[in-house]
Amino acid sequence: MSATDLPTVPLGTTGMDITRVGFGAWAIGGGDWHFTWGEQDDRESVAAIRRAVDAGINWIDTAAVYGLGHSEQVVGRALREMPPDQRPYVFTKGGLVGDLSDRNAKPRKIGDPSSLRREVDASLTRLAVERIDLYQMHWPADDDGTPLEDYWGTFLDLRREGKVRAVGLSNHEVHQLEAAERLGHVETLQPLFNLLERDAATDVLPWCADHDTGVIVYSPMASGLLTGAFSRERAESLRAEDWRSRDPAFRGERLTRNLEVADALVEVAARHEVPVPSVAVAWTLAFRGVTGAIVGARRPEQVDGWLPAAHLDLDREDLDVLAATLEATSAGSGPTAP
Repeated sequence: MSATDLPTVPLGTTGMDITRVGFGAWAIGGGDWHFTWGEQDDRESVAAIRRAVDAGINWIDTAAVYGLGHSEQVVGRALREMPPDQRPYVFTKGGLVGDLSDRNAKPRKIGDPSSLRREVDASLTRLAVERIDLYQMHWPADDDGTPLEDYWGTFLDLRREGKVRAVGLSNHEVHQLEAAERLGHVETLQPLFNLLERDAATDVLPWCADHDTGVIVYSPMASGLLTGAFSRERAESLRAEDWRSRDPAFRGERLTRNLEVADALVEVAARHEVPVPSVAVAWTLAFRGVTGAIVGARRPEQVDGWLPAAHLDLDREDLDVLAATLEATSAGSGPTAP
């Protein structure tokens, strides 16, 4: 694993120290699947990963379902082009299964132990690694009805067998975290969390802080809404294959409120002389319990927009400005400040 000059923090009890931001590989899964961001040039994807790693980012988050395996393949390609001592930690997820015979069908939430074992072996092959640094259950197994005790038990077995170094959950609620913790420690949680979707700060973030569970939040820039570069015109021009074109956050009055919050980020960014995306990410990192934030990039220059968040600390004045905007616009739900 590569050394870094960026600040690092312990990821719960995993034994890994990670940078406050990591590279998110959802969008580089490319086109032709249900939750696509659109077609993507793999060469640009690899270049974006290299830009992040060269800048000191020491972890990548991906998932088997992103591009139905393609994201993991691209990450694996990027890893092969790096000397072993420069490679970042690799985190991936299972339990959200697409259909290769109907790539645009909505993926199913599957927790069957035999399915999970096939998934982890396939991920190891695509990533071309001997062990996955962190393996996470993407969602509760609502579609096949596998009890949490069964799929979490499988994750714990995979860790004991050495196929994965650490195990965690994604998109699980407190009562599910409690049930899993009774079987074996939940080392990490990956929840949705940003200025517009703040409910995690009400319950799961405090739970994780109290149980020494590392937290890596996803979508800290609200899928592009909080980059400072989004507009109503851009929302209206999203292509039909882009999943955001179907999301209510990108339409109507809700979009208006969301863009007002993005405008407030511009003021804070100017004060710190940093790009707007880095402020959106740094806001999530100000909350108790948050270890790091997953931030995507489809091109190398996009990395530069959020990289300062790796060492940016927002002060009370910054947080008050953003809280006042959230309260005035009634955008989103959940606590408006740490």
